[in-house]
Amino acid sequence: MSVDSKTDDSNTVVEEGAYVIGRARVGLVEPVSPNFVRITFVGDDVDRLGNPGQTFDQRIKVIFPPSSGVLPELAGGDDWYQRWLEIPEDRRGAIRTYSVRDLRVADDGTTELVVDFVLHMAPGATGPASSWASRASADDEVMLVAPRRGRLDGGGLEYRPGDSGSVLLAGDETAAPAIARILEDAPADLRGTAFIEVPTGADVLPCAAPAGVSVHWLARDGADHGERLRPAVLDHLGAADSADDADVDENPDDPMVWETPVFSNLGEDVGPEPAPGERYYWIAGESKVVTGLRRHLVKELGIARSQVAFMGYWRHGVAMKG
Repeated sequence: MSVDSKTDDSNTVVEEGAYVIGRARVGLVEPVSPNFVRITFVGDDVDRLGNPGQTFDQRIKVIFPPSSGVLPELAGGDDWYQRWLEIPEDRRGAIRTYSVRDLRVADDGTTELVVDFVLHMAPGATGPASSWASRASADDEVMLVAPRRGRLDGGGLEYRPGDSGSVLLAGDETAAPAIARILEDAPADLRGTAFIEVPTGADVLPCAAPAGVSVHWLARDGADHGERLRPAVLDHLGAADSADDADVDENPDDPMVWETPVFSNLGEDVGPEPAPGERYYWIAGESKVVTGLRRHLVKELGIARSQVAFMGYWRHGVAMKG
């Protein structure tokens, strides 16, 4: 029987969707730095999700309990999001997107899903996810929407370097878990450079990168988002930087930039596939910072869009909703 199907009580094969939609229980909470808390999820539904060794930058959805503390009922199916929206707002809880930091599967199939939560605890910046993560404890429950084990057609995975000879990875603290997972899932002979901007020097976390990849942690220490990341990336590429590069004009009502070698939400042609051996670029984080780097790489350095994934994970001053 296929991993995409199961049998019901009548022994009839029932096709399952690309996602696991179910409950996850907190097994462990680890404050790993001033601004990160690492939460390990376990449970029967967790045992059915994810693809160990092929996680890379896999995104999942986490649904947090509403004020009542009662999670909504949400049956399986690939139309889960529309059905979630149909639940009254005061009962459906809040939904946010996270990258998988680790996926550990024991010999008996028991699985631990690890997610690193960034704690945005400054006044006015704390949302339902940070609030929940800051006080989470063992046996608390959330709902997860994640790829079913053995299925790679559910989306949420953008890291696709193909035959690239080297990579450049860049992002802020929201992209740090994905960058770390990419490097730990990468082949041992991967070559490249990673730049990770975090709030403070105490937020530098262990990452088992291949020997051929240099990892640079950049502490903001009170600077604005991108003030450490942007010049580090541009200097590495031999491009000029100026104070004006931070002044990217973005309408907060417009979609955040999301452009990969196979898709552009801006409607632009990503062009032909890059030649084998070309460097691959993966850049994610605050939308304005990502947009500014995109402008440099594509318009000024002439790097083909088909070599780059630009992803706005969040936007400064705008509450995320999914």
